[in-house]
Amino acid sequence: MCVRRKPVVLVALLALVGALGVFVAVNSVGGKLTLPHLGPECTVRADGEVTLDLVQMANAATITAVGVRRKMPERAVVVALATAFQESKLENLEDGDRDSLGLFQQRPSQGWGTPEKIQDPRYAAGKFYSSLKKVKGWQKMRVTDAAQKVQRSAYPNAYEKWADESEVLAKALTGGATSAVECTISGEPVLRGAAAATALADGMRLDWGKSLDSVESATDGGLSVPVKDVKTGWRYAHWLVAHAGTTGLERVRFASSEWTASDGRWQPVTGDQPADSTTVVAEVFR
Repeated sequence: MCVRRKPVVLVALLALVGALGVFVAVNSVGGKLTLPHLGPECTVRADGEVTLDLVQMANAATITAVGVRRKMPERAVVVALATAFQESKLENLEDGDRDSLGLFQQRPSQGWGTPEKIQDPRYAAGKFYSSLKKVKGWQKMRVTDAAQKVQRSAYPNAYEKWADESEVLAKALTGGATSAVECTISGEPVLRGAAAATALADGMRLDWGKSLDSVESATDGGLSVPVKDVKTGWRYAHWLVAHAGTTGLERVRFASSEWTASDGRWQPVTGDQPADSTTVVAEVFR
């Protein structure tokens, strides 16, 4: 007996076209089409789970590092991340409403700085924290209310929907969770050897400041970072993984765990490598 399959195929094709049409309608804003990611490149688990792409992950790690460097409490990091989630989806945008720019959609015309400075994630995060610190009683406010005091948005309650995700990220990136940031890096590394090691060391010093004066950079193999305690070690280890997509990072070891770019997961250290909670070791592709 002959089985007629064409109607089934036609229905499937029509369903696919319809789904794409819905996607275009939802994701076309201001004449720009945002295409879907094929899959999350990074997963963060810390009393919850968040998935991000490599760009978002790196920006979240930088925002967190700037907050820690400025001795802001973890709650401030949560507010900053929720704000960047809402304003830019954690992407360093080149445009926005009127003259808004960057991660926090800060406006040069409103005194936030020059366009060039605002598009530096470290500068933008620093300006946000400085403004938040001036808000009386922000520590006891809802995330959305604290963010709104800084941003003065037309949608003052919009930041609250990102509070849970931001709490997960903040806990992991401030070192409050172990083996919590996992990113998978595919394709050829962007840098190798000494160039990769230098990029890692320079990036860490820019984000973390004087606390990383002791970072030791190898000529071509990577770098090692002495740490005073386990929480600080996981801060740096998670930062390294978060920035792996642009630095040529191949492997991170800390305590009794090891992350590799190809696998993307933290695994128990194997072989002759002893557990070490005093140094974060980063190896780059040679």
